[in-house]
Amino acid sequence: MDIRHLTYFIEVAKYKSFTKASKSLHLSQSTLSKVVKSLEEELNVELIDRSAKNIELTEAGEIVLAEGEMIMESLNDLSIHLYDLMNLKKGKIKIGIPPIIGFLFFPKIIKGFNNLYPDIKIKLFEDDSRKVKQEVSDGKLDLGVVMLPVDEKEFNVVPFVHEELSLFVHHSHPLAQREKVEMKELQNETFILFKKEFAIHDIIIQECERAGFRPEIAYESSEWDFISGMIGENLGISIFPRPIAGKVDQDLIKAIPIVNPSFPWELGFISKKKKYVSPAVREFIQYISAELPPESLK
Repeated sequence: MDIRHLTYFIEVAKYKSFTKASKSLHLSQSTLSKVVKSLEEELNVELIDRSAKNIELTEAGEIVLAEGEMIMESLNDLSIHLYDLMNLKKGKIKIGIPPIIGFLFFPKIIKGFNNLYPDIKIKLFEDDSRKVKQEVSDGKLDLGVVMLPVDEKEFNVVPFVHEELSLFVHHSHPLAQREKVEMKELQNETFILFKKEFAIHDIIIQECERAGFRPEIAYESSEWDFISGMIGENLGISIFPRPIAGKVDQDLIKAIPIVNPSFPWELGFISKKKKYVSPAVREFIQYISAELPPESLK
């Protein structure tokens, strides 16, 4: 079997379109169609149901797609192994991070790691915690930073940060003069939260419900600075990780510890179990674990 033919079929299956796949592969549609037909003849099965309006895979097509993706992943791992053998401590690391985590911690991390290993290139991809977890699971990312806990049967976990969430209010808010606040006291407040895609959104909702109320949510955003700006205009309150206090305008916004209950904000680096780990990724994990303990990030 020609590996290129398998690659072309996977691309058609991914897009469910010869037209889109041909553009992605920079091949003519007729050439791509002939290649897939040739693969079908070689395997003596139909891979694509051409009677449907849109491309649908046959049962045989689904099997070839699943097995083909594993073959391509194995070939990719082979290339990585050989590259690592010839280029010790060189390579690339793909890391997924939620935006709020990126700006709080990663400039310092990247600078320190680059000073030690200038030939290892780090690519950061910002997305919400759920998407990061999924892309690590799918093998698209080497590492991800997510809120803990996660399923440790699926992921290797390196604890990264242990903090708590705090209440953030406008300096004129009645609670701004308090040294601490209980969750139940927020029952009549207007909340500004991260969107539902962010894990912290669900945590805040759960803690409000445990305190006996469902929060009134005025606005949701994927940008922490938008939320802090809204608080700065006294349009509502929010709950952020404690380290955010050092990033907001402290003349406008007050951070107050939450008690009864206090609830943690725990982060960890995750990687997919049984996936090949390159020397570059191992070096980075070691750096996080030993050279840069969580307390040094506070």
